[in-house]
Amino acid sequence: MLIVQNIRLSRILRNTWQVDIIMIISCTAAYLLRTFLFKHHFEVPAIIPTVLGTAIAFFVGFNNNQSYDRWWEARKIWGGLVNDSRSWARSVTSYLTQNDMSDEEFDALKRRMVNRHIAFLYALKANLRSATDETYHLYLDQHEDIETNLHTNVPNAILNLQSWELEQLSRKGMIDGFRFMEMNQLIVKFCDGMGMSERIKNTIFPTTYNYFTKIFIWLFVVSLTLVISQYAGPASIFLGWLVGFVYVSTQINGMSLVNPFENNSSAIPLNQITRGIEINLLEMIGAKDIPDPVKPINGEYVL
Repeated sequence: MLIVQNIRLSRILRNTWQVDIIMIISCTAAYLLRTFLFKHHFEVPAIIPTVLGTAIAFFVGFNNNQSYDRWWEARKIWGGLVNDSRSWARSVTSYLTQNDMSDEEFDALKRRMVNRHIAFLYALKANLRSATDETYHLYLDQHEDIETNLHTNVPNAILNLQSWELEQLSRKGMIDGFRFMEMNQLIVKFCDGMGMSERIKNTIFPTTYNYFTKIFIWLFVVSLTLVISQYAGPASIFLGWLVGFVYVSTQINGMSLVNPFENNSSAIPLNQITRGIEINLLEMIGAKDIPDPVKPINGEYVL
């Protein structure tokens, strides 16, 4: 996620240079065609780029709105996971009754349940980014690690372990019925957050919207150059590119939000969010080896 107010020109050019070259070539070709071919036969009506520009503005605006909706929904889901994760650790440290357990066993139980949740978050993050992240192994016991690796959906398997242990605690009388329901509801919320995140990741933004927007922008740039070349001469190549650059940059900006869980500067900062939860939960159980927060890359964005 970008954290700076102003975007560097180098970043803009890095994201658009290929399209810029295509537009410059298209504008140059349109200018040459109009100068040496169309000029002596007919003039392109100005109404054509006017209508195309208006239509493209609606297309780009719709695409960007839908893209931002996906991004913002993903951010709200993970914001909910942050709050519920803290509530889970607070419940573990406050609701459980020690009974006949020793202090060491009771502390180990609370650490295990909190660590298991941290493992769930790291496993979910790895699934959403389709990346390999071995961090979650560090927070699981050996037998739990082996068991979860037998499942295709590791975070879901970790939630199964949480539910099973919570049920065992209820049977042993270490948690009363009301508090059991509250903690079980938190596990349900974790499952809901996981499912909603997977829905966003696995639902592909309609390809036709992006494809036709690119085609329409190209037609608009060409037709605009054909029209203004009769007034601006060779400068129409630059003017055509300049107007097209505005549309293309706006469209690329929107499309960069379509997949909010990708590992890039425009996506949700899952590394930062997960690490923040990890730090909070470890502090709540009195852990000593607390990792450092995720730092911005080049002071520009966080992942």
